[in-house]
Amino acid sequence: MLVGLFVLIPLFYLLVRALEADTQLSMELVFRYRNLRLLYNTLLLAFGTLVVGTLIALPLAWITTRSDIPGRKILTLMGVLPLAIPGYVMAYALLGFTGANGTMALVFGLELPRLSGFTGALTAISLYTFPYLYLNFRSALAGLDPSLEEASRSLGYRPAEVFFRVTLPQLRPAYYAGTLIIFLYVLGDFGAVSLMRFETFSYAIYLQYAASYDRVYAAWLALMLLVLTSTALVVEYKLLRGLFFHRIGSGSEKKTAIISLGHWKWPAYIFVTVLVLLSFVLPVSTILFWMMQAFDTQQLAGLQRALTASVMASAPAAVLATALAIPLAYIGVRHPSRLTRGLERVAYLGYATPPLAFALALIFFTLNAVPILYQTLTLLILAYALHFLAEAIGPVRTALYQASPRLEEAARSLGYGRLKAFFLATFPVMRSGLIVSAAFVFMSAMKELPITFLLAPVGFQTLAVNVWSYTAEAMFSQAAPYALVILLFSTLFVGLLFAREWTSR
Repeated sequence: MLVGLFVLIPLFYLLVRALEADTQLSMELVFRYRNLRLLYNTLLLAFGTLVVGTLIALPLAWITTRSDIPGRKILTLMGVLPLAIPGYVMAYALLGFTGANGTMALVFGLELPRLSGFTGALTAISLYTFPYLYLNFRSALAGLDPSLEEASRSLGYRPAEVFFRVTLPQLRPAYYAGTLIIFLYVLGDFGAVSLMRFETFSYAIYLQYAASYDRVYAAWLALMLLVLTSTALVVEYKLLRGLFFHRIGSGSEKKTAIISLGHWKWPAYIFVTVLVLLSFVLPVSTILFWMMQAFDTQQLAGLQRALTASVMASAPAAVLATALAIPLAYIGVRHPSRLTRGLERVAYLGYATPPLAFALALIFFTLNAVPILYQTLTLLILAYALHFLAEAIGPVRTALYQASPRLEEAARSLGYGRLKAFFLATFPVMRSGLIVSAAFVFMSAMKELPITFLLAPVGFQTLAVNVWSYTAEAMFSQAAPYALVILLFSTLFVGLLFAREWTSR
């Protein structure tokens, strides 16, 4: 309940700050024409990203799970690696690659139009987020019962008809899960849209708070953004309600048949090659190119300071989030009820709240209730832990499901108290889940940009902040070392994802 209060109270203060204005001013702020344009831009970018992500992820998932194309494990890895390149780093790479002074112009003498605005933001965010859809599609296709498709073919359906009328509808839960993650990410993204100068709600919140100092209007914009995210959560819940796709009858499931691509093998290779070049090779090569252009050993001091600052905030946040996740996961697994499920949903609300809105709510809360915390490292760590708490709960819950409650019962029968029995019998079994939870939060906090911008102490420059600051000034060489370190840490995160998958297999 304490965790729930930590999440909800700042949002309450956000509402209080918005209502400081009188009724007439509030109506003017809410019904401004600019808000309509912001809504249009935000939804256009969100749905555009979903369309592009689907066009990339669905064929890639089918190729790597159903086709006979060689090297499917390598292709699977290539489909997930873009997760190692955050949206603002992808935006940096695209800006550094195009334009009159871009990589293409300097190396090959070919000046490409510099990406910016909607096209630039759509490209950067789509190349970063499509793996979320790909992982969901891949998992669903791998677990789909092939007897459904065989029955359809026996009734005379052609392969294309089987895919669109039988296979595709079975992928709806996976699609809804992936689209929800992407939709929430796009609504909360600040780095890519700000570098591409495409004004969405998140970018507008930052401008109103940091540039115009209009805190009331910024609060109203944050509340509007919260309405959008809440609507997305409700819509996803409504779409999934009443659906079931499991086997009803008896019998064992058959192994999925591998389909020969035939003359479609080369188009598949071209599709995958172009995708890998755009989503991974281009940003990595751009970062390395700009590093070699003007790298100076004197930059190492600044890089070390930024890395130290990132670790100083991310490591304690990872430990705190994991510690908070243990009681939430425990009551959910060992004592399931409507109350415990509600408390768990509140924890997920912190993750669903757009980062800038969450940071703004914490600012209003600390200024009114505990001003001594304002712009301190403690507040930044607490914000990271509460925002990424949902990422920590999953692995801890999984570990608890795998730990038999009889272990604690045996310890209690030997005379140990409830708390001591937990730490002696169950806690050691949860070790791998706790490590994964801490690693997830640590990696996410290392890449976090908008929360750091608003809550970090004065002069506290993390890796993410340096990438954004230098890129905003078109100082690509100076931004490159910081982007490279983020890329290396994020690659470790992707490696962790695969390590979990191979271990479970």
